[in-house]
Amino acid sequence: MSQSYQYILKKISAMSHRLHSGLTKMLAFLATFLLSINAMAGFSVSGTQLLDGNGQPFVMRGMNHPHAWYLGETSAFSNIAATGANTVRVVLSNGDRWTRNSKADVANVIALCKQAQLICLLEVHDVTGSGEESAAGTMARAAQYWVDIKGALKGQEDYVLINIANEPMGNGPAPSRWVNEQSAAIRTLRAAGLTHTLVIDAANWGQDWQNIMLDNASQVAQADSLSNTIFSVHMYEVYQNYNRINNYVTGFLTNHNLPLIVGEFGQDHQGQFVDANAIMRVAQEQGIGYLGWSWSGNGSCCVALDIVNNFNPKSLTPWGRRLINGTHGIAKTSVKASVYNGVTLPASSSSAESSGSSSSSMASSSAAASSSSGNCAQQCQWYSDAPRPLCTTQSTDWGWENNQSCIGRTLCQTGQQGNGGIVRVCN
Repeated sequence: MSQSYQYILKKISAMSHRLHSGLTKMLAFLATFLLSINAMAGFSVSGTQLLDGNGQPFVMRGMNHPHAWYLGETSAFSNIAATGANTVRVVLSNGDRWTRNSKADVANVIALCKQAQLICLLEVHDVTGSGEESAAGTMARAAQYWVDIKGALKGQEDYVLINIANEPMGNGPAPSRWVNEQSAAIRTLRAAGLTHTLVIDAANWGQDWQNIMLDNASQVAQADSLSNTIFSVHMYEVYQNYNRINNYVTGFLTNHNLPLIVGEFGQDHQGQFVDANAIMRVAQEQGIGYLGWSWSGNGSCCVALDIVNNFNPKSLTPWGRRLINGTHGIAKTSVKASVYNGVTLPASSSSAESSGSSSSSMASSSAAASSSSGNCAQQCQWYSDAPRPLCTTQSTDWGWENNQSCIGRTLCQTGQQGNGGIVRVCN
């Protein structure tokens, strides 16, 4: 073989090696890129816009539901959806002030939101008014709660946003405290692998009359390694006219180029006027979300903030009529998240007014029918709800298969108390 021929063969071999090495590196990069896309599935932030899991702009229109204090009012989710709302902000407790909501309970809340085609904004309420309210919990403990229940949250990024702590400081805190505590909480959730859009409440019981959030939101946003944080102001008696409301919203959006929502508001707060009409008008003009407080169950101080009387969806209060049917109200301005477009989900079992005994009877009847029907399957009797599908690809936690929620077999058998468990259901 001539030396020139050997030289050519060596060159070809070297080129082949380089091509193979380059292809390997390119494939590794693509794998990493695809994994990063998967990790970031769900809501995201683009300038002042919140984008849903399909990359479409999403503007919240909805209300708050005090789930932590009224665990039995699960029909509220479907009833809230029936108003036209696209979002529900759900009160939870990490156990610092009220009874802790378990991971299983949070998973059930998410399932109820999805069945009603609502976006689920989850919040821990125990930190409310810290620094001024002696019973309040801490931001660090609130952040740890989300880490503790992350099994219920991961995989739900298209449907769930995490409002780390409700109204995390009372009046008069040093701005640095708000910045440092919110930033640390964000880092805790990100270090735990939670990639959901995070929501940060303002200081001053959420009303930000000291402009702490208005002045410092960008600094807090920088703590998020995923740049996926939005901010929430609560508008009550501090906000009594259009100019005050519009100036705050315009200033925030202009100064920070980040999304803002009105996470709570009403038309009255402890006897003081709130310009709810202007809040909804500004929200519509500026393209920001709003969530009225609250579905029902407010104490004696704040009965005027109930949207319906005694959790009865057929009994709207004056506030409920304004929030839902007003000029810029939910019914006229709400648009469902595009992740639900074309998806038919089962009717929420929470809409049934059945007791635990009637649900048990239903499960027993289904089991008895197995002798006369060949179309039977095992399902999960979850507490007093109607039987739900069992997951086929996982045994723990809640899942999402065939365009509906499902429950892992192990979770169904061990994750609840009472008469729940695996039952045989026949069509």
